[in-house]
Amino acid sequence: MHYPAFYDEAPRIAMHDPLAALLGAADDGLIDYGYVDAVRLAGHSCPTVAGAYLMARAALRALYPDQPAERGGICVRMPAAEDEGVTGVTAQVLTLITGAAASNGFHGIGGRFVRQSLLSYAAVRGASAVQFHRRDNGNAVSVELDLSRIPPAPQLRELMGAALDPAATAAQRTAFGQAWQDRVRRLLLDHADDPEVLRLTPLH
Repeated sequence: MHYPAFYDEAPRIAMHDPLAALLGAADDGLIDYGYVDAVRLAGHSCPTVAGAYLMARAALRALYPDQPAERGGICVRMPAAEDEGVTGVTAQVLTLITGAAASNGFHGIGGRFVRQSLLSYAAVRGASAVQFHRRDNGNAVSVELDLSRIPPAPQLRELMGAALDPAATAAQRTAFGQAWQDRVRRLLLDHADDPEVLRLTPLH
């Protein structure tokens, strides 16, 4: 798989998964996620996928400041219905990293390692912050993504139109892809720790 080099420059997320340790899937249960893992899951790279990846990172760093976060130890509450906007795509990336799954998740082994129903969707539409709750101590934060500080390229709409034309040339498709990924690059490399883009609030 060939992909833009900046994917490997994006911040990584270290997790500890006790289920992975039990089943021998990872030494000591340590799993290291990179942005390309989210891209492989989604099948594409966009500001929504990158934003979800960074939202997970911000929340987990706040909840586990001195250690890798525990995969399966987090409950995630989405701010909208599953089929509203980009909520479903965001949730899939959050499930990948945190292990928190909806009703279709892993049922567990002997009452342990349950991932099912750790992720839920809000019935009320219009909210925007995702809530992350530690299951062991109840600590929680919300994270809201604001992409207004990272505008797309001014010519993006025109480039997209040209690329979608059945008669588009390879050069036109490449130009659109590069312009599209430039916004993703700026989000991942320039704003990964920007509190005005990733608005984190402790919950009590």
